[in-house]
Amino acid sequence: MIIAELMQHDVRTCTAGDSLAVPARIMWEHDCGSVPVIGEDGQLTGMITDRDICMAAYLRGQPLHECTVGDVMSRPAIATHANDTLAKAEDTMRDNRIRRLPVVDESGRLTGILSLNDLALAAQPGGHRQKDLGSETIASTLAAICQHRKAA
Repeated sequence: MIIAELMQHDVRTCTAGDSLAVPARIMWEHDCGSVPVIGEDGQLTGMITDRDICMAAYLRGQPLHECTVGDVMSRPAIATHANDTLAKAEDTMRDNRIRRLPVVDESGRLTGILSLNDLALAAQPGGHRQKDLGSETIASTLAAICQHRKAA
């Protein structure tokens, strides 16, 4: 099975120049925990998560409209391609401890996003269950992502 079969195609985005209020609103209205950041050319430049927004607001003591996405987003964004296998996507998620994986085309433009939720829902009985999308594989990916980071 390839990523294109499970990824979400309708993805909301923001830009590095947007205030943090923009991705926060997107996350609230679309029930998601991260938003891809794109440049003027549509290329993926980074990712911003709900945690990035909360920690920036807390540590800076500023309202969201006073902070920009570019100041706190993760970059470079770790991405994959629609024709990659689910096994490759899971390896990338495990290795980088990320729950959401942007999908880009050959020129780096965003075409979708694959989340751990997409994998889990597809693996459940009655889903798009495939032998390469078993519950043990999903559990292994989740466990790797959830590992506590060692304090610096």
